[in-house]
Amino acid sequence: MKTQRLHHLILCLIFSAAAFSNAVDEAPATGTDGDADFIRTSCNTTLYPDVCYTSLSRYANAVQQNPGQLARIAIAVTLSKVHRTASYLTNLTRVTDYSAEGSSSLAAQALRDCFSNLDDAVDEIRGSLKQMRQIGAAGAGAGTGSFLFQMSNVQTWMSAALTDEETCTDGFQDVAECPVKVDVCDRVTKVKKFTSNALALVNRYANKGMP
Repeated sequence: MKTQRLHHLILCLIFSAAAFSNAVDEAPATGTDGDADFIRTSCNTTLYPDVCYTSLSRYANAVQQNPGQLARIAIAVTLSKVHRTASYLTNLTRVTDYSAEGSSSLAAQALRDCFSNLDDAVDEIRGSLKQMRQIGAAGAGAGTGSFLFQMSNVQTWMSAALTDEETCTDGFQDVAECPVKVDVCDRVTKVKKFTSNALALVNRYANKGMP
């Protein structure tokens, strides 16, 4: 039930309620074999194809072999993952007790910096999704020049988000091994894979040169 609610939330970020309802009525929730194959082929161009396919194949019916839809959904899934991790770090900074000396203070600072980085990443990914929705709404009428300009914005923001996530884990390099370091770096490393995959799908869509 929790997974179903998450899927619905992500789709609502991308489509209107009416459009989503029509898509569900017109095709199976899992899409056709061709829809799934399209996602698998697209995911094979990413650095983490298994993560990509596992997270996106459930939206095959909504994607319907449309690279723009696939990129939008990948960004929405990524936004959900990064936002959840940022929220976790917020709670972690509140409940974890650090001393003011030694490696613990380094861990505390790294944790605060990491949260700031992920907070920025959330804003950048949210901006990317908003831009992608505008591209989808404009359709072919946007023109090639406008499409390329908007896609350049998306590529810049998604790249910045990935850099922010990498900066987060880099900040723990000088921190001694401890449960907090392992936990945070593991979580952020996982979301980096989603961001990397979404950026790859965005680049693939942008290379088409038209909406």
